[in-house]
Amino acid sequence: MKKIFYLLAFAALFFTACQKQPVIPNSAAKHTPALALTLLPADYKLLDTSIYASKTNNFISDADAKLYVPQILAAKYPRVDDKSTADVTVAIGTPKITLADSVFKNVAYTLTNADYLLLPGNKFTDFTAAQILSWLPYGPKTQNPKPNQLAVLTFNYYSGTTTVQTFSYLYLNGAWQQIYMLSPAQYASVGRSSFNQFTSADDASLTAYINGILKADIVLTATTKTGDVKYVSFNYYSAAKVTSQRVIAFAFDGTNWVTGSTAETLSFERNGGKWLLNSAISYTLVKDDYTYIGTKTTAGSDAARANVAQYPDFNISAATDATFWSDADLNAALSAVLVEKYKATANPGQKYIVTYTVYSFGKTSNTSKTFTYNGTDFVIAQ
Repeated sequence: MKKIFYLLAFAALFFTACQKQPVIPNSAAKHTPALALTLLPADYKLLDTSIYASKTNNFISDADAKLYVPQILAAKYPRVDDKSTADVTVAIGTPKITLADSVFKNVAYTLTNADYLLLPGNKFTDFTAAQILSWLPYGPKTQNPKPNQLAVLTFNYYSGTTTVQTFSYLYLNGAWQQIYMLSPAQYASVGRSSFNQFTSADDASLTAYINGILKADIVLTATTKTGDVKYVSFNYYSAAKVTSQRVIAFAFDGTNWVTGSTAETLSFERNGGKWLLNSAISYTLVKDDYTYIGTKTTAGSDAARANVAQYPDFNISAATDATFWSDADLNAALSAVLVEKYKATANPGQKYIVTYTVYSFGKTSNTSKTFTYNGTDFVIAQ
């Protein structure tokens, strides 16, 4: 029996020694990369589909970029540690559309009676708005579309009654969609009713004209929200005497429909488990701040507070002075100012550079301290 016990013990020891031991992560190791990236369409699609940028692949304002890029970074890099940084280049403005073909005679098409029957199951010679979209993959000019292909279709449109209408359709991001097309009445509203088109002479005023037209559309404005993008199709006669159908993307900024885009690089840092804009807010104390420190806080001694309220500077000459401000006292005073001015809007991890005036042995000079908001207090940045 004793031999059997030893044999079993030896077998257990051998089996344990032969097992692949788990790798215990080094808790001291940090994954803090310095990232640099330009957002691609796939990156914008990491945003919730309710956010316009997930479809337009751009932001209409700098403020929106700062708001939504952290969400993209969180989805794209979920495992990086605090202190990781990212320089992100984003598109600010509206998408620039380069049509596959814009020559009017090439993109315009009037449906024949036979064309209506190309839609499987259809027996009528008119289409609803949904039916024409279903028909486009079967159309003689639209069945094999290229990216950003435009189709200006004239057809019998049924919406309770049948009328002849002309609408624009754009093949965008892998699907046909109806886009906003200027009507004869809208050309007339800006004095362009003779040919229902703009010309090269209108180039300087074109975006202003279209902005005014869109704002005057009461049906559109009833549902428009900030960030909405409209692809506007309009007829254009160039200086080279070519008639084309152009498309420009306009975004509503809350007041106007605007266009154009630029590339902008923003820096972010991961702090407290969140990606935050990596740009410190700079603030220089003014006389009212010194008064506030002297009369509304408990930083420093009574004599030091009375002195700073009278003279807008901090005495750092000698520790033996009754009005002396120690480093800890200064931190408390500046933190109190930050609480008063920024706590209501501060985000955890945001840095603040505070510039203030010191007095030392008869001379004044300016110096700065950097604080970080930790979610509760403003503390000296590490």
